[in-house]
Amino acid sequence: MNDIRIKRLKMRSMRRGIKEMDIILSAYADQRLERMSATELDLYEALLHENDQDLYQWVTGQVATPEHYASMIFDISQVFQK
Repeated sequence: MNDIRIKRLKMRSMRRGIKEMDIILSAYADQRLERMSATELDLYEALLHENDQDLYQWVTGQVATPEHYASMIFDISQVFQK
């Protein structure tokens, strides 16, 4: 069941509204999803419902990230910068 969920989340990470978020979230999903707990996967799934423009501004530090996503957005930005 978890494998199916991870595959679905990876697909949703690749097929975003803007190309930049496709690249950023795909890299993050490939590196992190399989090691996440169910709670972390729930948070990531909620994050995928957010607007791409907002996500991009959070990841790039242009706008403050909502507190409940702060740790995950920081991790996403770190993965992408490597």
